Amino acid sequence: MTFQELQNALKIFGFTGRVTLREIKKRHRKLVKTCHPDTGEQNDPEQIRLVNAAYGILLEYAEDFRFSFTDEEFLAQNPEERIRLQFADDPLWGSN
Repeated sequence: MTFQELQNALKIFGFTGRVTLREIKKRHRKLVKTCHPDTGEQNDPEQIRLVNAAYGILLEYAEDFRFSFTDEEFLAQNPEERIRLQFADDPLWGSN
């Protein structure tokens, strides 16, 4: 897979930033419902092929993703914890 293929897959799914695997699967189900030639609103068999190919690319990328368990990544994924740590010692906002 190339970076451009990944970007095209994200565009087909309408994603622009960070997404979870759950969000990818949910969007795929929604797109299949609207694009499937037998049951969907659109009657374009090429569109369902594009959606399924994009889904395969996104799943491949997600399965091969290397997770980072650093403080920075944890705080990026959990902004409420970053804020709590930032203000924990503040007398106005902290737990004192």
